[in-house]
Amino acid sequence: MARDKGDFDRCFRALLGENEFSYLSFDVEAGELPDSVEAADDGWLITGSRHGAYEDHPWRDPLEDFIRAARAAARPVVGICFGHQIVARALGGEVKPADIGWIAGPQTYRGPYEHIFTVNALHHDQVTRPPEGVEVIVTSENCAVAGLYEPGKVLIFQPHPEFDSDFMERLFKVRSNLLPEEMLNTIPATASAKRCSIAPMSPISCARS
Repeated sequence: MARDKGDFDRCFRALLGENEFSYLSFDVEAGELPDSVEAADDGWLITGSRHGAYEDHPWRDPLEDFIRAARAAARPVVGICFGHQIVARALGGEVKPADIGWIAGPQTYRGPYEHIFTVNALHHDQVTRPPEGVEVIVTSENCAVAGLYEPGKVLIFQPHPEFDSDFMERLFKVRSNLLPEEMLNTIPATASAKRCSIAPMSPISCARS
């Protein structure tokens, strides 16, 4: 899949625009972190991961320290899926496996101003208690804390706006050993989902992919 679509950073460059920003990428799992939260002018984006935010890895605590330092410096942090979970946890929230189990495919969410939108999701864990001082701005039937916002500092979401339907179809094939068979049978391979374009610290705008 990385050959076809690239890794998470490539997906976000495609979503946000290759020429709209200058990008720096760090392999946190390999122990790479920026020297300073000031190393990026616009802010930081933490992507998805195959790991759980509550799992004990040598890179987890340094990443959480970086998140807290970025917030203290009012350097915007955007998090998606795992990024959503690890930011929430770093700031005092709680992350646990979802009671419902895996949540996958197009999901309908309620956002600010009662805006209803659909985005692809793929997660087994979720934020069960938000941090203090951070507002819940997105919810869904199966995920009560699907989006969190703190003006000028934090904007994090559980679903994957960077995953279009083609990507999800391929992902289901690759991850078929993880997902329940009945779920794989009920998720339409060509389901049409909206793909949301997220600008850090600005309102959400959605466009049909």
